[in-house]
Amino acid sequence: MDVKRKVEISRVNPQDWPHGTPVHKEEDPQLGHDIIPAARYTSEAFMRLEWERVWTKVWLLGGRSDDIPNPGDYICTDIGKESVLIVRQADGSVRAFPNLCLHRGNRLRPEGLGNAEHFRCMYHHWTYDHQGCIIRIPDLDTFPQGGPPGMRLPAYPCDEWGGFVWYSLNPDVEPLAQYLSPIQQHLGPYHAERMAWVRDVTVEWDCNWKASVDAFSETYHVQGIHPQLQWYLDDVNVQIDCYERHSRYLVPFAAISPRVAMPSAIPPAIHEIMVKAGMDPAEYEGSVGDIRRAVQLFKRQHGAAQGRDYSELNDDQLTDDYHYTIFPNVSLNVHADDIMMFRQRPHATDPNKMLYDVWVFELVPEGTPWPARPKHRRFRHGDRSIGQVLDQDAYNLPTVQLGMQSDAFKGLWLSDQELRIRHFHKVLDDYIYGPGGKGPDDI
Repeated sequence: MDVKRKVEISRVNPQDWPHGTPVHKEEDPQLGHDIIPAARYTSEAFMRLEWERVWTKVWLLGGRSDDIPNPGDYICTDIGKESVLIVRQADGSVRAFPNLCLHRGNRLRPEGLGNAEHFRCMYHHWTYDHQGCIIRIPDLDTFPQGGPPGMRLPAYPCDEWGGFVWYSLNPDVEPLAQYLSPIQQHLGPYHAERMAWVRDVTVEWDCNWKASVDAFSETYHVQGIHPQLQWYLDDVNVQIDCYERHSRYLVPFAAISPRVAMPSAIPPAIHEIMVKAGMDPAEYEGSVGDIRRAVQLFKRQHGAAQGRDYSELNDDQLTDDYHYTIFPNVSLNVHADDIMMFRQRPHATDPNKMLYDVWVFELVPEGTPWPARPKHRRFRHGDRSIGQVLDQDAYNLPTVQLGMQSDAFKGLWLSDQELRIRHFHKVLDDYIYGPGGKGPDDI
């Protein structure tokens, strides 16, 4: 069918919500139509460039602030070949430093969460405090050269925003607020700090990390990989906005794709949306095409009584998916009642592998007890389900990666619907080759 065919999707007038999440359409950047070289996804040489000029230069998502509420609480997180300790300090601030002992390189803690009075290497008992300072070296007098310079681990920049902890491997990185802009204004009204963990999973995927970012940067693939979603969302009338580093799309939910016929009965997925909002679908007398607006009005009217504060959100945000990519590796499906966050991490040595973190948070209604944090689980792709939609992506991406290895495949042939992918690679180029620069087609 002709995807240029439009249906009437009401959108919020920017003037109606001047202080909330921006809703105006950004002018599309002119990025040309060249293919994106396949070698970017398979080349070890390009992987090394990414490490030297991207991963070690930018701000990265470390974890959730409420995982480390007390002094001595820590998050240990890995990125590529590095491992980082993020530690809550006595004054409430956070600090980060390499997760290793300066003696023989032993890692101080496994990846995960914990609390420590101090960090003692299990090899020779060198001991570090919460600031990364060495407080004990057994038999120090047997080291003619003395202890390591400064007697401390190097510090990494570390900061908090939006209920999350961020760090950088770059000691000269710009301030976090500057790096994230304009994401703060966009996501602030959702109040992620009011949402509790409900899922924490890491899956080992057999694809390049960028293939995963790509999969969550366009809705063009819904018709192929997720056909059931066509009776749940409008994958055609999607607003795309590109910013300096980051990007988003706005997808109408509780809507029907113009690629399929309008059903006469309420589809099961939209039925579930109505029930979760507190509506009784059996009492609904309107058309299927009007359900999206009906859900918005119902949630606006009844949200406060349900303990859900939607006062800073516009009407579209009460139904729709505001999807963001925070460069380089964080994808967020942001909704009024939940956030699904994906952190795509590169493998330490293999461009054909990655770590895929699935973090899900749900709004806790006022007056409702805060639920217990779920236990983190890690497994390989295929060992267990991560849900129908994500399983569909997961089973597809390894075959994408295999196809990219072929000499017959030169690169990504992108449409206007995939503008975010082209913009993402433009930002990569800016970091790797300098602003406006571009690398060879066969890295």
